[in-house]
Amino acid sequence: MAEKNAELQVGVQNHAFDVLDGTIGPSVVDISSLYNDSGMFTYDPGFTSTASCESKITYIDGDEGTLLYRGYPIEQLANHGDFLETCYLLLYGELPTKAEKDDFVHRVTYHTMIHEQMSRFFSGFRRDAHPMAIMVGTVGALSAFYHDSTDIADPHQRMVASLRMIAKMPTIAAMAYKYHVGQPFVYPRNDLDYASNFLHMCFAVPCEEYKVNPVLARAMDRIFILHADHEQNASTSTVRLAGSSGANPFACIAAGIACLWGPAHGGANEAALTMLSEIGSVDRIPEFIERAKDKDDPFRLMGFGHRVYKNYDPRARIMQKTTHEVLGELGIKDDPLLDVAMELEKIALNDDYFVDKKLYPNIDFYSGITLRALGFPTNMFTVLFALARTVGWIAQWKEMVEDPSQRIGRPRQLYTGYEQRDYVSIDQRR
Repeated sequence: MAEKNAELQVGVQNHAFDVLDGTIGPSVVDISSLYNDSGMFTYDPGFTSTASCESKITYIDGDEGTLLYRGYPIEQLANHGDFLETCYLLLYGELPTKAEKDDFVHRVTYHTMIHEQMSRFFSGFRRDAHPMAIMVGTVGALSAFYHDSTDIADPHQRMVASLRMIAKMPTIAAMAYKYHVGQPFVYPRNDLDYASNFLHMCFAVPCEEYKVNPVLARAMDRIFILHADHEQNASTSTVRLAGSSGANPFACIAAGIACLWGPAHGGANEAALTMLSEIGSVDRIPEFIERAKDKDDPFRLMGFGHRVYKNYDPRARIMQKTTHEVLGELGIKDDPLLDVAMELEKIALNDDYFVDKKLYPNIDFYSGITLRALGFPTNMFTVLFALARTVGWIAQWKEMVEDPSQRIGRPRQLYTGYEQRDYVSIDQRR
């Protein structure tokens, strides 16, 4: 037990609290006894100064531009590893040996198919349904098909559910895409790696052979790694909160997908592409740069700066390189939108206004450009984010379920409504 070395004075009353130290990062004041001791709650809109849990999975230092998965820098994992190795790391806490990785890859690969009856779900959606709407519905429906992995008290069932979601999410995401564009579903192939299999399911058609470009597959894999987890963000907190009630893992992940759909969260890369479309051409960039600098203009450059990273987003450095690799491989030279993006990137990295305010291009800016170049429509961007983030959600959910101190989430409030008042019959109301 830590010494009580934090004090809160309210009127003439002093209240002492433990200060808990993490491995790295800020210490926290344990205020769990505050209400019992003082009859008061803390007020922290958005919980931006509140640690909601203890975790060993992901660490972010926004001031230094650091992102660690289980202690490993994101740059090392993205440059030297692959996505399924990263999945193993997030789930189990250590990088796998070769034998462990081979076994894990095998288990994921042979869970990629979904129950054939699930394909009928898609015909129930309107043809113009947003792919994220389809994702929320179909992922939640997994619990209706896989009853043997919904008992969260059983470690084996938790493991099976985890593998199933990592394996089946690319298949569901590809089916959402195929349904949206009106093409037949393409079954997964066990002879392809994770990213290649996903690209094949998205872009292959039955009438001709489709070969996955290894450069594009590597880019896709790297995008998955960079989005795999990001500490206690809105969607991860949603998964944990849903899971704290004892909800089954498929329902919890569906809740995370619903939260991720918000434009302030997972929709940011889609918003960045929408902004580039609004700018339209390179010669209009100066006009929008001036608008971005005008504090009285509501226009904001999407894909620049980050709520957490006050330095350069470490994921953006990797994504920048990946973006240029993809554009170079595809030889794209006549896309006005990408021309705007590249010029905007150049200006933002050199303009004193953006440099001083640290409004660097973030991962959403680069991933949006890359996904567009790969051939995905903008409404699929958040779906791909959800696919990648699934492993992070599962790791966080699993950690939460296995934490003996975990209780059902119950945020408090500052009530500012009416005091108690009496019911008035309708004929006496004015």
